[in-house]
Amino acid sequence: MIPKRPKVSGVITVLSGGVGAARMLRALRRHDPDVELVAVVNVGDDLVLHGLTICPDLDTIMYTLAGANNVELGWGLAGESWRVMERLGELGGESWFGLGDVDLATHLYRSQRLSQGATKTEVTRELVSKFELDVTLLPVSDDPIATEFDTELGPLSFQEYFVRHHHDVVVRAIRVRGAAGARLSDEARDTLERSERIVIAPSNPLISIDPILHVPGVLDILTRRREDVVAVSPLVGGAALKGPADRLMRELGHDVNAVGVARFYQGIVGTMVIDVVDADQADAVAATGCDVRVTTTVMSDEAHALTLAEVVRS
Repeated sequence: MIPKRPKVSGVITVLSGGVGAARMLRALRRHDPDVELVAVVNVGDDLVLHGLTICPDLDTIMYTLAGANNVELGWGLAGESWRVMERLGELGGESWFGLGDVDLATHLYRSQRLSQGATKTEVTRELVSKFELDVTLLPVSDDPIATEFDTELGPLSFQEYFVRHHHDVVVRAIRVRGAAGARLSDEARDTLERSERIVIAPSNPLISIDPILHVPGVLDILTRRREDVVAVSPLVGGAALKGPADRLMRELGHDVNAVGVARFYQGIVGTMVIDVVDADQADAVAATGCDVRVTTTVMSDEAHALTLAEVVRS
């Protein structure tokens, strides 16, 4: 578990998806124990299932920073049991989206508090406090936002695409429903305005970061503060370390490399960080109008993670 430490002046805000963002946040915290570290988190893959509000990216980051995440599965809590899901399946209920017995407590608590009138931001703050983290997690908006896919099977919700079909269907387009009418939370707006550095985590650009960018106000702030924005490419050697980022970029017509990522973020990023494997792409990345830093971006051990954090922080 990451211990609590006092806050000092200086704020770093990280636009965040799930696993890659959690690792980036953990590296930044270990690199600088005193900086105020804030994550503005994607809520496009949130869903309501069994009457419960589930926030996968928020929970993945929270569990990972607490050292409570299930490393083998890549989601959920370590040491889980699955009796509820097993029994639900036996009864004929929807059990394709696995919720562990202990993980259910998080969703029950969140849903209870939302039914009492709390906002998603308030509930997230309460849960983060329970896990004793010293990183602030902020949903980009308290309003419902839903990432949806136009696929060869027809329209699919995020979790139907990602979990039920194991992101193994061809995608023709991605929509972020509700984003145009969503309100950037006051807390998220404040941290984006006052941060000394805004980091775009090595998360999937299309389904983790783009839903954040769709919320009115975010692009305006990033464009205006472009020189303070640093993005880490999630592609190394033309491939994603985890998840379907490379496949989605190819299916939707983007170059599947660091240059494609830089073009996707063109106009809102002052600095792109790319992996040493992609050093030969540095000039092409720079041609999109940003500075380029080349380092290890694969946080396979603490030394590599801290090296990346140093580059991002500097």
